[in-house]
Amino acid sequence: MTGAALAALLGRHGFDVFTGVPCSLIEDVIAALERDPRAPWIAAAREDAAVGLAGGAWLGGRRPAVLMQNSGLGTSLNALASFSLMYGLPALLLVTWRGLGGKDAPEHVLTGAITPGLLDLLGIPHRTLARESVDEQLAWAAREMAARLSPVALLLPPGVLETVVAGAARPASTVSGLRETRVAPHARISPDVLSPLISRREAIAAAVKQLGDEPVIHANGYICRESFSVADRPENFYMLGSMGLASAIGVGLALARPARRTVVFDGDGNLLMNLGIVSTVASLRPANLVHVVFDNEVYGSTGNQASPSRDVRLDAIARAAGYRTVAAVTGADEVAGAVRAALEDAGPHFVLVKVTTEEADVARIPHTPHALRDRFRKAMARP
Repeated sequence: MTGAALAALLGRHGFDVFTGVPCSLIEDVIAALERDPRAPWIAAAREDAAVGLAGGAWLGGRRPAVLMQNSGLGTSLNALASFSLMYGLPALLLVTWRGLGGKDAPEHVLTGAITPGLLDLLGIPHRTLARESVDEQLAWAAREMAARLSPVALLLPPGVLETVVAGAARPASTVSGLRETRVAPHARISPDVLSPLISRREAIAAAVKQLGDEPVIHANGYICRESFSVADRPENFYMLGSMGLASAIGVGLALARPARRTVVFDGDGNLLMNLGIVSTVASLRPANLVHVVFDNEVYGSTGNQASPSRDVRLDAIARAAGYRTVAAVTGADEVAGAVRAALEDAGPHFVLVKVTTEEADVARIPHTPHALRDRFRKAMARP
């Protein structure tokens, strides 16, 4: 079977968003997806970020597949355990099985031996692809995903696919309706020194007042809890685990629902944990994405240890990467103005909000992960 044939089968079984990190065993599949405007390929910097992108796409009504080498399965363990499995988010994991039977380079041998066991430990149903049963196995995966509301995996051993390279990829700007037209980047000038004036909760309150029905993906920790105390709404998706994934989830949702603005409430520690997403955003240029980072320069939930953002300006990183606009603000009026401007103009936008280390005395999110999933996806289904 060729990579193009497998890509076509994936499409026929309803998979319509593809993300992941390349492996040589599936280079022809990815090449075919890159050329097909109906089946967009989203290159992720890491496999756990791809799991987040897929989750956001499913929340937006898509059927995602994540392509990765089995070494990336290890990278994805926390994202799968405390995001996909905890919330119950279907995705097909198409995992290449390097090191099968110990016949590979040394770095693949141990991972090859434990790959099925990793999936068993996670409780993820899995099967091994064979040339004569690919169509049947994809049908099984689609049924299991729908029935379980959970990820399922198909292991792809060497030899199932032919190794003929399928040709050059299309230019990145032609991906179907999931990506807005590129626009010339510009950036606001930010001050050299930022002195926080308000707490994160006050900053969140100022930002929330600018919102209509825009979905907001919240980074885990006190950002969720403080936002919940300000104004809980069905359009709020609260991350209860998987630190660092909020921005990837937001990108997946923004690409799945290009007609709606998507807002991410991020934190400095969260963003630094998944900094590769900045390059993904800048590369894809989703015009409907507003990325707000509340930066208190500490890891507040664990005792206020210093964050690297104390010495590294996150807005400078976003500007260098190529966000369309970048703003850095400190006061409540500035927060409101920056968020309001971002919601009114094509992005992607990056808003850095320097805040104090003060944390409000607020309760944990009372909703279960499944309840958060269901009410958010219902809100996304509305026009």
